[in-house]
Amino acid sequence: MLSSGERNEWVWDHQCSVANEGEKLIATEDHPRESAHFRSAFDIVAIAASAGGLKALSEVLSALPGNFPATIAVVQHLDPRHRSLMADILSRCTPLKVKQAEEGDLVHPATTYIAPPNRHLLVNPDGTLSLSQSELVHFVRPSADLLFESVAASFKDRAIAVVLTGTGSDGSMGVRAIKKMGGTVIVQDEKSAEFFGMPGAAMQTGAVDFVLPLADIPNALISLVTKEEVA
Repeated sequence: MLSSGERNEWVWDHQCSVANEGEKLIATEDHPRESAHFRSAFDIVAIAASAGGLKALSEVLSALPGNFPATIAVVQHLDPRHRSLMADILSRCTPLKVKQAEEGDLVHPATTYIAPPNRHLLVNPDGTLSLSQSELVHFVRPSADLLFESVAASFKDRAIAVVLTGTGSDGSMGVRAIKKMGGTVIVQDEKSAEFFGMPGAAMQTGAVDFVLPLADIPNALISLVTKEEVA
């Protein structure tokens, strides 16, 4: 029998598969998947989500082009007792490469790295990934705060942090680190967030650059990373 978390992942796996098949039949003039080569203004986008995050992540990643010129690192709070299918599910929703992060991975553009259950995900200055089972941060592991802080230290003003739907306050310390090092912070707005705890806590820090509906976040990332102007 599937757990509730596994059932949710299965439902989104099916929906992503259907959406991805439909996407192949549609010409995407606004965001070509493979034809253009973008100049990158940022090296990495770090995304944090919790409750409601699988849907939100699917929507964001599905709208990014396959040649997106930055690395994406994701912390999604997961049940540590179960193997996660998230990387497999999200790979069906997006032309980007998606994989569960492994110790020592060297990050690449147009690739999304998902923190495994019960492991903190850190990005090192040499562009490699580290996984840690150190103590929980604000009762969670993986921790968005630790991911954001490592990204801020490693990539400074060439880092973007995105806080999506979720309960609690994970990520609020990390966005301060991103902002302090000159990076950019985006949070999902209250109207579109299934749970506004994490985005709201990030907003309260005063370190947020953009508060956007979920549907607008992919275009903002494309505009920022490819040096276009964000409204």
